[in-house]
Amino acid sequence: MHRSKLRRQIAYEAARLLYSHQESEYYRAKMKAARRICQGWVKPADLPSNAEIRDEVLALARLHEGERQQENLRQMRLEALRMMHILCRFYPRLVGSVLTGHVRQGSDIDIHVFSDSVEAVTHTLDQHGVVYDVERKQVRKHGEYRVYTHIHIQDRFPFELTVYPLDKVHYVFKSSITGKPMERASIAQLEQLLAREYPEISPQEALEELEQQVDRYQVFQALLLPLERVEQSRRYHPEGDALYHSLQVFDLARDELPYDQEFLEAALLHDVGKAIDPQDHVRAALEALDGFITPRTAWLIEHHMEAQQLLDGRLGVRARRRLEAHESYEELVLLARCDRLGRQQGVEVPELDEALDYLRDLERTFGGGAS
Repeated sequence: MHRSKLRRQIAYEAARLLYSHQESEYYRAKMKAARRICQGWVKPADLPSNAEIRDEVLALARLHEGERQQENLRQMRLEALRMMHILCRFYPRLVGSVLTGHVRQGSDIDIHVFSDSVEAVTHTLDQHGVVYDVERKQVRKHGEYRVYTHIHIQDRFPFELTVYPLDKVHYVFKSSITGKPMERASIAQLEQLLAREYPEISPQEALEELEQQVDRYQVFQALLLPLERVEQSRRYHPEGDALYHSLQVFDLARDELPYDQEFLEAALLHDVGKAIDPQDHVRAALEALDGFITPRTAWLIEHHMEAQQLLDGRLGVRARRRLEAHESYEELVLLARCDRLGRQQGVEVPELDEALDYLRDLERTFGGGAS
């Protein structure tokens, strides 16, 4: 096989592994791709560079995500600017795919911040109501072990902040992709990039609009967490609290219709009203969720109790015909079955954060959300 053709094939296969999240590191993806294609030893000269693989990843993103890839890039750059303004006292620098434009489904927004106190950074995030996790990761680099501190944020897009000591502000980091000095942008440089790439928008106005937006997944979390304290009748709910039940229903629904976001949101949120008004939890849920879910999700939640009567054969003929006339009738019946099956003791369920992350990923990939 001609060397240039072999390099391209390995680059494409490595990119496919990265894009599908089967691998997360360029080196591992490259070596696995080489083994699959060559089924033996590969000359180092035949291995593509990380930059070549990165370009193939971008090509796959454009192929599979189309115009959404460019719209996501624009939104991620604006979100990066918003977060950098929050962290302005820590000399934030945007790095990685959001800066270079090589984003794909599931990409993080990578920002370097500089402080001798991780607690000072997290305190600032706390003041702005940002939900995060701190990870300290030991990595072997240049023959020695170093500990890197990452702050992972789940917002409209996922962020990874890397905290470096203050004396590293002017240090020139090398890119693991190109081996050259890493591209990075300060707040001013990112604003210049936005003005150049998107002359039709005003970064300041866009930021003000973002500030006014409410992250509906944070609303969902705020409504779901109190369910952990809602104990239910052991006769009908032997599994225990309402949050455990909701996560069971969500998991069962995901097995049935893994890409139907509206249906999955109804499965996860159908009982949130029980922590607000146990006497009329359906009405309470719909009022609390108004503006944050689609009409179809609202319809499924509104009628999930009638669907239980339907399964029992206790629903009147007129009411049954009214439900049957709706285009989502079959999903309503399926929701009722998941609701009924989601009452087991001791079964494994996803964590709430995992369930919300799954819904976020669906929205980023396919669009959707409240209309």
